Order: sequence, then C-alpha cells, then structure tokens
Amino acid sequence: MKHFIYNLLILLCITSFTADAAKDSVIVVKGQISDYIITIPQTHTVKGHLYDSKGSPIKDGTVMFKASPVHCNTDNTGFYEVISGRQDTMLMIYAPGKEVIYYNVGENDGTIDITLEDTFSTKTYNRGKGIATPWFDPENDHPSTYCNPMNISYNFEPYNNNVQPNGSFRSAADPMVVNYKGEYYLFSTNQGGFHWSKDLSTWHFVFTGFQRTPVDDDQCAPAAYVIGDTLFYTGSTYEGLPIWYSTNPKSGKFKRYVEKTILPSWDPGFLYDNDNRLYLYYGSSNEYALKGVEVNPNNMLPISKIHEIMHLEPKIHGWERFGMNNDDSTTLAPFTEGAWVNKYNGKYYFQYGAPGTEFKVYADGVYVGDAPLGPYTYQKHNPMSYKPGGFVLGAGHGGTFADNYDNYWHVATCMLSLKYKFERRIGLYPTGFDKDGVMYCITSFGDYPTFTPKEKTDHTKGCFTGWMLLSFRKKMTASSSDGTHTSDLASDENMRTYWSAESNNPGEWLIQDLGKEMEVRAIQVNYYDHKAFQHNKAMDIYHQYRIYHSINGTDWELVVDKSDNDTDIPHDYVELQKPLYTRYLKIENIHMPTGLFAISDFRVFGNAKGKAPDAVNGFKVNRSKTDPRDGIISWNKVPDAYGYNIYFGVEPDKLYSCITVYDDTSYDFRGMDIGTDYYFAIEALNENGRSVRSKVLKR
Repeated sequence: MKHFIYNLLILLCITSFTADAAKDSVIVVKGQISDYIITIPQTHTVKGHLYDSKGSPIKDGTVMFKASPVHCNTDNTGFYEVISGRQDTMLMIYAPGKEVIYYNVGENDGTIDITLEDTFSTKTYNRGKGIATPWFDPENDHPSTYCNPMNISYNFEPYNNNVQPNGSFRSAADPMVVNYKGEYYLFSTNQGGFHWSKDLSTWHFVFTGFQRTPVDDDQCAPAAYVIGDTLFYTGSTYEGLPIWYSTNPKSGKFKRYVEKTILPSWDPGFLYDNDNRLYLYYGSSNEYALKGVEVNPNNMLPISKIHEIMHLEPKIHGWERFGMNNDDSTTLAPFTEGAWVNKYNGKYYFQYGAPGTEFKVYADGVYVGDAPLGPYTYQKHNPMSYKPGGFVLGAGHGGTFADNYDNYWHVATCMLSLKYKFERRIGLYPTGFDKDGVMYCITSFGDYPTFTPKEKTDHTKGCFTGWMLLSFRKKMTASSSDGTHTSDLASDENMRTYWSAESNNPGEWLIQDLGKEMEVRAIQVNYYDHKAFQHNKAMDIYHQYRIYHSINGTDWELVVDKSDNDTDIPHDYVELQKPLYTRYLKIENIHMPTGLFAISDFRVFGNAKGKAPDAVNGFKVNRSKTDPRDGIISWNKVPDAYGYNIYFGVEPDKLYSCITVYDDTSYDFRGMDIGTDYYFAIEALNENGRSVRSKVLKR
C-alpha cells in the first residue's frame, strides 16, 4: 500500500510538471522538484547562424545561455535555436579552435548571426617541477634574508559586514609570535589558523578552526603563551571565549583548556613570569585605559584586582594624536590597544599601540615597571616601533619575542587601507634592549632585505643586508593595462597604487628597465588583489609566475621558475643564490588565485656598482614654538639620491627611530613629546649605497 501511494505521488508530480511545462510555468533542472524549480512565466527564442571569420558556417558550434543548461549545437549550415525564460539574456558561444564570446540578447525574441574569430594563441607551460637556474632552485631554496611586508598567506576578509563594494581584500593585523620548541608561531587577526617558521624567512600556514560561526570575530587580535611543552591560545572577547591548548600545534588540533573566560579581554596579551605566575593584559579603546590582572593559570579566573596600566596622553605625546600624520583633532580621540609585556633583566616593558591602525603613523610605545602589574613609567624613548615612511607604512599593535640566539624581534601591523581602512599587512623588525635598558626597534631599511638570525647579533645596528633599491621610478612596460592602473605604478614604492593587466591569462607580462646593467641580489613581487572575489581561506589560492632577465631587452634567460608553485605568496620575496648582472627583468604570469594579474610594486634589490651619494647639506629641524610636538624637517636635494633616512632619538648616540622619505626634501614631523629634547641626523640613499650621516642636531 505504501509503495502504491508513493508511486501515485510521483505520477502526480510528473503529471503536474508536464502540464505546467506545457504552460511554460516551471522547468525542473534536477530531480528534487522541491529544491530545483525555476519559474518561467514566459519564454523567448533566439536563433540565427554561426560563422567563422571567413564567412563560412560553423558546424557543431555551441550556443547556450550563460549559467543555464539550455544549449544548442549548430547544424551543417551553422544554424542554432535556443529557447529559455526571459530571465536568460546572455548567450555564451564557442566552437573548437575559436574564441569564446558572450553576447547580450535581452529578453525578447530575436534572430542574430554571430561570427567567431580564431582562438588567440596562448602559451602552454610545463606542469612538472620548476626549472632550476644558476640563480634560483625551487627545490633547494633556503634564504638567509626576508623582506617586509612578510610573505605570508594573508587571509581574505570573511564574508561579513566588512564586505566592501570595491572588491575582496586581504588583511592580517595585531600579530604576535611565540617561540615554541625552537620554532616561531605567528598568530594574527582572522586568519583561520596560524603560521609557523623555522627561520623567520619561510612561513607555513596551518588551518585551525576556532570560530563558532563563519562571521564570528573569535580570532581577532589573538594571543598565545607557552607553559612547559604546551602552547595556549585565545582570541579577543568581551563575553568570554575558550582557552585552547595543544602539544602538537602543527597538527591543527587544539583542545579546550577552559570552556569560557569571564573577563572582557579584547586584544589580550599574556606574560608567564619566572615564578610561574600568569598575567593577562587587555583593552582596545579611545576612552578606557589598558589593563592588567593576574589570573589563575589553571582556570583563568582573576586572582588580583584589575590594574589600569596606562592612558594615552596626546596633549603631551605628539605621536599619540589621531590622524594619518597625527593631524586630526576633531574626528575621534586616538585609540590604544595591543597590550604586550616582555620581561628583561628584571624590568617589565609594557607595549601598546596608538593612535589608529589605519594610519601611517601607527606605532607602539613602551612603559617600564619593576613589577608585572606596575606601576609603569613612560619610557622617554617613544614611540618604540615607528615607520611612517617608505614602501611599508606603520608599525603598531605588535608583539616582541626572542629568537633561538636570544635576539629580540618585534612583529607589528602595517597600514595598507586602500579598499578598506582595516586592510593591513605585517612587518618584522630587529628589536632589543640597550645597555641602559632602553627598549628600541630598528625600522630603518625595514622594507629592504634583512638578515635572519644565525647567531647573537647587536640589533642596535639593525640587520640590513646593504642591498639597495634598484627599481624606484624605473621604466616599466606591460602586455596590457586595466584602465588607470598603468605600468609605471609598479615601480613607485607605493603599496597603495598598483599596475594591473587586462586579464589574469597566462602570458600577461611586466618588464622593468633598470637603466643599465646592475648587480641584482633579490626580487620582491607584491601582488594586489584587483577585481578579486574570494573570502576566507581556500585550497586553490596560489600564485605561479616566471621571471626572465635580458642584457639587451631582446634575448631573455630564465631566472626564477615558480610555474609549479602551489602556495599563496602575495608578497613573494626571492633571494637569488648568486648575483645576477643584468639590465632588464620580466615577470610573466602563469596563474592568479583570483582577480586580474596585478602588482603593486616589482621591487629589485642589489647594487649599481657606482658611487654612493654625497652627504646631505642644509639639514634643518624647525621645531614649532607654539606646539613643540610638531616640527618641519628640511634639507637640500642630493643630485644622485633617490631617498633619505631621517634618524631621531632622545640621546645623540641613540638615534633608534627612522623616517624614510622619497621624492621630497622636507618632512612634517608631528611625533615629538612636550618637554623632551630630540636629536636628529640624515643620510642620502642611492642605488650604490648610502652617504655618511649628517652632523647630529638637537631640538
């Protein structure tokens, strides 16, 4: 009886569908009628003939409505006829050996004859292993340097309220690194997991799902700490989140150590002290102080009162003021966030970010105390981590860690803010504590090739390789350009502009003319996600390309082959295994993960083998008498220089901070503190090296 009723229902459904179809009311695309009904109130018919470029009819061509199962194959005369609902308005037409075209036919009936051109020739690529060259072996790549922004698989923003009408964008921010069993684990905002590295040059991604729903912000400004053989992790929260733990984090498997915390710990940071006591620091606000509290490491419950560690004081500290150049006193009060504490030689260094992540002046400052919960005193040398100039802008809301040789490093948030104010990248900078206990961060040449640790190093001198920028303002030519995104924008040292080809097809190319033969040591390919559509992580996000060189611009030789790369390399950095002497460099696209083939800058480093620039003359610092937080720095142009580094500090022999300037001979500096004397010096940069520094000025 049950079978009879079931068969009767099926028969009724089929009969109903047949009757409705006759009245053009429904079309069933798949068998489950309840899920796959497309209502068709009216149909329209499009017909015509398909011809080749010589006017001959094309047999067995295909004419179909885009994104529809409705199609027709042409007969011997090239005739086609397709019938569908009026909501189908776009035809897709193709034939063997011919190009694929789209044709808008509208809603009404029509007769349209269509001509197909021959398929444009495209290159085919060897899908085997990448070819090794004298300069780069993809199977044996062990760089001793890196270059900011860090080349990690920056996640595309989740599909939530941050989705922007101008397209998908990547972002990572609020980073912190822990040294776990001699390897480095990088956690940052909304990455769907984390990155790890053995050497601080090459980073690997591990997917780990901490989110409860796809739009949750559970991985915003995350924090991690290590106790014994266990790595602990949590995200930002006002209402409580789990504390996760793992003894094998590379597996991606974490367990819940605490089901739910109780403190409103947004932007958390942890310090596990020598006496086995655990401290939590947190806060993100333009009104409230950053806070600290001791918690029970077994259940994360507070066991001390909550301490207010510090407030911003923008009326005294110029660098804490809101705005792109600390110049906006009306929109909002400045933000502070990113609490982080390091203990060094019995002192506690409380770090914090200000004034806003979307600004080039985003920086980290330091307070110093004798106890983990204070009281803390503002360090005279501030901001500690600061990078308002150059290709990479901003160095705020970060974390400090020690490598395996007891060198310290600061990982920080960099501003991009092109498609959206929270579009960001990450930078890594040599950091330390000098003989007087002053905490510093070296950002001079912070977006040039930098040595990774191999031994204990004096970080006050930085880790710059000495390889200069060879690509600034060099002549660029391209296979095509998409609108205003012209090829010259790929050599302007501006991460917020970019060149884009008209397509993402294999064979699109970009050529740089260095002007003369030079010694090339490293290349950085900074992709930009132009017209991209991607959200969160996916398995098919990877880039493939090849780089060639030429002495004469005509005969090309392969240098770097990444035609079988299967990883996401949005800021790919290639350290050549031996110097390359050449004039022309060409990058050729093979695969883009999404969007068009677009590059913000094709950066080349090495040495032009000429004379370093002369010293800078006419160096002046005019500090404002009405507002000593501000000053205008100026100098005379050095004829053969492409840029300048301005160094400053609060003692003449501790000029730890740096501002890089291109294409200008002045800088509006608004980062000084009232009541503090500053010392300044400047050096010129060109493709052969840097000049001697100027005489130190006190202001």
